[in-house]
Amino acid sequence: MNSQLSIFKSIIALLALMSLLQSHAQYNEQPINLSSISLIHSTNFGIDQTEIEEIKKEMQSAVDGGFLPGALLLVGNGDGVGVLEAVGMQGPEDNTPINKDTIFRIYSMTKPIISVAIMTMVEDGLINLNDPLEKFIPEFADLQIIDDESGATRSSESSITIENLLTHQSGIIQAIFSPDSNLGRMYSNELQGDSTAIEFAEKLANLPVYFEPGSAWHYGHSTNVLGAVLEVVGKKNLDAVLRERIFDPLGMDETSFFVPVSKKYRIAEPAQGQNLGDSTIPRKMLSGDGGLNSTTEDYVRFAEMLLNGGIYHDNRIIKESTLNQMLEKKIGDEVSREFFFYGNTGDWGLGFHLQPTTNNPNGPHNFGWRGIAGTFFAVDKENDFYMIYMEQKRGGPPSPFNANVAQRMIYEAIGN
Repeated sequence: MNSQLSIFKSIIALLALMSLLQSHAQYNEQPINLSSISLIHSTNFGIDQTEIEEIKKEMQSAVDGGFLPGALLLVGNGDGVGVLEAVGMQGPEDNTPINKDTIFRIYSMTKPIISVAIMTMVEDGLINLNDPLEKFIPEFADLQIIDDESGATRSSESSITIENLLTHQSGIIQAIFSPDSNLGRMYSNELQGDSTAIEFAEKLANLPVYFEPGSAWHYGHSTNVLGAVLEVVGKKNLDAVLRERIFDPLGMDETSFFVPVSKKYRIAEPAQGQNLGDSTIPRKMLSGDGGLNSTTEDYVRFAEMLLNGGIYHDNRIIKESTLNQMLEKKIGDEVSREFFFYGNTGDWGLGFHLQPTTNNPNGPHNFGWRGIAGTFFAVDKENDFYMIYMEQKRGGPPSPFNANVAQRMIYEAIGN
């Protein structure tokens, strides 16, 4: 009997594995190269050694001044990586140098990954951009709009759509970006405690939104809600959905919501007096807003895939036409820019910033996003490169080197 039971379990496990492989075979047909860091000369990007030394000098000044323990800057494309500069250590009390395998809390650099996963489901016909949110999370059916001055609420004229969530035009905000508003204070009081992604979305549904969906841009918990949608449609936890659609096809085996204790020695930490929490402690919440940890090498795979039109080492993650759709400007004249981080500069697509790379606001732009602890990535199709900057810093005095300085110096070097 035990033998028959063992055989039965083996057959079930084999069938489950075959089903998983077949369901996503179109995305993962080729073996993944174990290393995504193939070095080429920096002059392939128009950056000479003198310019690299100047960039590294500025990076080192931030470490020497105690602003951050270490940092890493990378520039690459489909041919390889031409700039890979690291300074300092993984933490203030760590003797391990920052390197491509150091694990960083990437926070909101999680959001583009979630957005791409959503769009793969759009491709599969499982989601439509115009779908009302209550189709997946019924609690959003009775949407209320708050009047920030009086605190009174009224029924919304329209539903939040999947596109509204991708473009941050849902009316769902985040307390830290609107702490003095009535809704921000409600968020601070009502969204406490550890919840699953779906439970968190249901909590949000019981609160009003800041404005009529589609009428304004405001950063917030929209991508957390998209994570819940991925769970509902995918019928599995968010980490499993991302593994199936993004991480396994790309070979991103170092990217996860929680870091195994055995890898704790590789986690970057901020300067003394700053606390980013313990990434090894599992929680119920798998945050689509900013819960992922990753390495530079892993994120190279994601960035290179985006630069190459949705394909990485012969593995197509997303159609090029779908990616192009994600890069269309979505802040039209009818959308308020009052809360947009860049004012009248740049735009927003389906999950990415769209920032001009020249003085022409309508000219070429890069796309990407950043994390609140200093991480950043941008993909520039016009100039055929992506850049990734990694540090861990939240709070403390402003650093003389950060992602903004890194981006400026890279563009200046390329333009010289």
